[in-house]
Amino acid sequence: MPAAKKDYYEILGVGRTASEDELRKSYRRLARKYHPDLNPGDKRAEERFKDVQEAYNILSDSKKRQIYDQYGFYSDQMGQAGPGGAGGAYPGAGGFDFSGFDFEDIFSQASEQHRRGAGPRDASNGAGGANFRDLFSQFFAGQRGGAAGGPQAAPERGSDLEYALSINFWQSIRGTQVRLTIHRQETCANCNGSGAGVGASSNCPQCSGSGQVTQTAGAMRFNLTCPKCNGSGRLLNACPTCHGDGRLTRAEQVDVRIPPGAQNAARLRVAGRGNAGTHGASAGDLYITVRVEPHPVFQRNADDIEIKVPITVWEASLGAKIEVPTIDGRAILKIPQGTRNAQRFRLREKGVFNSRKNTRGDQIVEVEIQAPAAHDERTREILRELSQLHPGDARGPLWDKTILPD
Repeated sequence: MPAAKKDYYEILGVGRTASEDELRKSYRRLARKYHPDLNPGDKRAEERFKDVQEAYNILSDSKKRQIYDQYGFYSDQMGQAGPGGAGGAYPGAGGFDFSGFDFEDIFSQASEQHRRGAGPRDASNGAGGANFRDLFSQFFAGQRGGAAGGPQAAPERGSDLEYALSINFWQSIRGTQVRLTIHRQETCANCNGSGAGVGASSNCPQCSGSGQVTQTAGAMRFNLTCPKCNGSGRLLNACPTCHGDGRLTRAEQVDVRIPPGAQNAARLRVAGRGNAGTHGASAGDLYITVRVEPHPVFQRNADDIEIKVPITVWEASLGAKIEVPTIDGRAILKIPQGTRNAQRFRLREKGVFNSRKNTRGDQIVEVEIQAPAAHDERTREILRELSQLHPGDARGPLWDKTILPD
């Protein structure tokens, strides 16, 4: 396809119904006018002479002129007859039957979208830009090669792998190394990833040896190059080890290091341990999502550790120094006099180490005051004496705040 649409009739200065004789006379006149020998050193005249020659070569050939009149442009590939017919196909890599399809609408719509800023312009696509390319990319994608028997496909990076890994609470806090068994595609050593074996070729089963397959999209029919044999119609014998795929799926053990402080749902990347690429391309990556099993006592909140600790009535009332568990062992916590139930205290730097910040979180201790069990008469007597010393109504402030309006 030319880099830009050219109006060959305008270049020759004739109408669209011009006869062969009119075309020939106009061509001779313009060729003499712009011939390089008659215009030495004139680059503009030289380019004009080339345009005149190109226009006459197309319009003087009845088949080329028919294609140009139908689509507004011409390429030598379009002149190759395909299953869609010589005048009704755009073969490129197989006949595309666009009978009754108005290409002018496509170009005008794509140009209008570009003018309005509907999307970025791709310099390689001309006026239509990325919109025209996107419309046909799915049909041309299969023309790039890839099967044994035809041109070799472009190297393609291997796909990534996703695995989930469960660890316990202490492994997440301190870090660990886990051996994980994965199943990944590796390059076949027998054929070095080509997928081809040794021996004679055979007819491609997908296209029955024709080299083309037909696809439909609405009212359009597309005759595409066969993706299995790349249009050759023949297939080399497949590698007996990988059966033509070029890769083999094997189980492999991978040692995964879990860093200290790993959080639940953390995603770790192991570079190059995904599926192997094709034709020498790099392998994908392995991604591991960490699932941390909950601890019965410690609760994690970012880099902080939270814990609920029971205390007695007299410890809350009189104050005390108590031992509480932390992820480092036991620590002393001072309980002040008059501590309330569910009151929270902070132990500095007793939380999780954050390697990125090089800091540690804190431990948050929430106290739960437990009433004594009055199983014996002596305990009940002491509690009655205590109630007489403090006869006030503990729910008094509650009633003051919930008085109903008159």
